[in-house]
Amino acid sequence: MLRALGRKALSLTLSLIVASVVIFVMLQAVPGDPAAFMLGLNAQPDTIAALRAELGLEGGLIQRYLAWTGGMLTGDLGTSYTYRAPVSDLVLDRIGVSAPLAAYALILTVLIAFPVGLIAATRRGGPADWGIMGATQLGIAVPNFWFAMLLVLVFAVQLRWVSAGGFPGWSDPVAAIGALTLPAIALALPQASILARVLRSAVLDTLDQDYIRTARAKGLSRRATVVRHALRNALIPVLTILGLQFSFLLAGAIIIENVFFLPGLGRLIFQGITQRDLIVVQSVTMLLVASVIVVTFLVEVAYTVADPRLRR
Repeated sequence: MLRALGRKALSLTLSLIVASVVIFVMLQAVPGDPAAFMLGLNAQPDTIAALRAELGLEGGLIQRYLAWTGGMLTGDLGTSYTYRAPVSDLVLDRIGVSAPLAAYALILTVLIAFPVGLIAATRRGGPADWGIMGATQLGIAVPNFWFAMLLVLVFAVQLRWVSAGGFPGWSDPVAAIGALTLPAIALALPQASILARVLRSAVLDTLDQDYIRTARAKGLSRRATVVRHALRNALIPVLTILGLQFSFLLAGAIIIENVFFLPGLGRLIFQGITQRDLIVVQSVTMLLVASVIVVTFLVEVAYTVADPRLRR
């Protein structure tokens, strides 16, 4: 088991290196000069050259890549061209919104998908199954940003139960959670629809196994059989989808945070793109990619907990 974990850790490290190279090269290939963009059309060449040197844009690609990755290993993500502040400080200011939002959405995804998927599986072919499958198909088809705007229209504009956007800060936890509720629902429902369908299929495949029939023949109730035997053995594909959904939640947050005017990492990336603040886009994107790769690694480790056969 330790050898398998070592191979997975090596794969994680290689994935991080490849991701950093791809992100750096793609952003460096973007046409235009950030220094010239910041100074405007009438800037003098010597002024542009001085700003390029100040921003660390001089030198070859390899030199700049090594300086960037070396800085990230020591916690130095660079300095924002626009804010003239360390990117690490900007990330720390924004992570307090994005991380709770992603966790909130993931919790809602699980709380919705598991009971819905189990109900559909245990009532296969019935009205409940057909209704749930139709609803989940609609949840997959509707874009989360459109659903987010619909939530704002209904609950913020018409009913006025919550604000249409903004974040009051964590000094008032109740208000902060209320501000994150609609964005979390907008992120969670499409992912819950996918997860519910995967869970239903996995449980149905498990219910046809011989050990399920044996458990029922021994007198175990249908509910206990599903929860204690079928669900646990169906968790492998569900864990896989959960790991992938974490990346979708992070990517979807870029749009959702702009819809609700949340000061999170997604909005920071969007502002960095519009202002050509490449070091912000580069560093924050790398952090998001690294978090996805690490979560994928943890999901693979969780396989061995859910299925003892994989520990060999």
